[in-house]
Amino acid sequence: MGSRSVRTVGMSIYIPDTSAISEGIISRLIESGRIRGRIVIHKALLLYFEELANQGKTIGYVGLDEIRKVKKLCSSLDIPFEILGDSRRRYGNNIDVDVRELALEMGATLITANRVQAALAESMGIDVIFVRPVREIRLSIERFFDSETMSVHLKEGTLPRAKKGRPGDWRIEVIGDRELTREELEAIANEVLEAARMGNGFIEIDRAGSTIVQLGKYRIIITKPPMSDGWEITAVRPLARPRLEEYNLPPKLLRRLEERAEGILIAGAPGMGKTTFAQALAEYYLRKGKVIKTIESPRDMYLPPEATQYSKVYASPEELHDILLLSRPDYTVFDELRNDEDFKLYVDLRLAGIGMIGVVHATTPIDAIQRFLRRVDLGEVPSIIDTVIFIDRGQVSKVYTLEMTVKLPTGLREAELSRPVVEVRDFLTGELEYEIYTFGEQTMIVPVRTLRMQTVENKIRKLIERTMPYAQVTISGNEVVITVPREYASNVKKKIRRLRRLENELGMTLRLKLE
Repeated sequence: MGSRSVRTVGMSIYIPDTSAISEGIISRLIESGRIRGRIVIHKALLLYFEELANQGKTIGYVGLDEIRKVKKLCSSLDIPFEILGDSRRRYGNNIDVDVRELALEMGATLITANRVQAALAESMGIDVIFVRPVREIRLSIERFFDSETMSVHLKEGTLPRAKKGRPGDWRIEVIGDRELTREELEAIANEVLEAARMGNGFIEIDRAGSTIVQLGKYRIIITKPPMSDGWEITAVRPLARPRLEEYNLPPKLLRRLEERAEGILIAGAPGMGKTTFAQALAEYYLRKGKVIKTIESPRDMYLPPEATQYSKVYASPEELHDILLLSRPDYTVFDELRNDEDFKLYVDLRLAGIGMIGVVHATTPIDAIQRFLRRVDLGEVPSIIDTVIFIDRGQVSKVYTLEMTVKLPTGLREAELSRPVVEVRDFLTGELEYEIYTFGEQTMIVPVRTLRMQTVENKIRKLIERTMPYAQVTISGNEVVITVPREYASNVKKKIRRLRRLENELGMTLRLKLE
């Protein structure tokens, strides 16, 4: 599609639509000298961008700035500039239909960056200049980033700052010697919004006081008054895109991820690298020939095009459920689980047989499991979660597996108290660390290792107190310190051999101390 001969007699007439205004196309065409003629702006366009600006949406300011720029260019180059048309919208909220009709009535050339608009206009006999949006753009916010920068924090009236380092080991640095002004932040925000509308990214959320944009590898959060006390822009960029092989996972864990793990939970504190690991795992499965889809809000995972990334912002849980259930991916990465609706969707998809990888905030691995306990029956937990991977400072620090069994819980003695128990084991050592079961109406999460240690300690104290009732016993880890008053030193010498036998039986170190 391109420019064709104009049917009007005399000076050519050019009318831009919303896409040509919001993406700055009309001013670029004038500056390059590609068009010289009468520029007509539909009056409804002014009202459209004014409404958006009054709602606090940045794209409204972008449109009004472009119209003002076009008017100045026309004045300096002696090009006729007019605002015509009825301000009432004959075709509802679709301003581009009104613009198209005006172009037809005036025999004008329509300028657009919208392929559908261009095709419709040409089918109606309207001359069209279709300008494909520029896909590559260098953002001014990128100048604040270097190879160490994880995120940039800009706020009016303050010095720009950056978070540098790596997950779990970072520092805040001032990266400028001059306080930022509101005008500078507005200009950066307008540039980001324009780049997103040109197809370089997505405007995930656009509210009166906040806008969230995913622009390539950058997640950009823009807030402004009255929501915040001043204009603020935060830009986050993944510092690295490691492959799963770079985590140096034990072969045993890799085999489980390939062969058995289908209900995976990736947990960790904020900023510890959970999403980065989930991204590496998703890419690993893609290389293994798996079909991968993601649910994100916003879409900030940086994945190959073979992975389809869905946004929670633009789809309801019911719609996502239907799409994923019918398309049947091998794995769905849910980044991240926040509210009851998120957990319900994860559970429903997992019980339907879809492999799930959930990302959740938790300060300990068991905390991640607890977040499911109040939302599902205890018996369903091992079917929903079979592998918990805890990330600390960017590395895998703990892996749990969950299995259901019927047994007498550790610490209970009556055989009739046997019941269904979820065992939580350290995957690499096989050691039982927690038992989860119901007792009455309460769900119990019992740290078995601690319970066993307490049992051993009580046994040691009783044995030593029976042998030396005058001694004090202190237990620290695998060492038992027996403190004996000096007047009983002769008695202790007689019992040294017995203490050594006890030391061998318990597998612990006994140390005598006289006071």
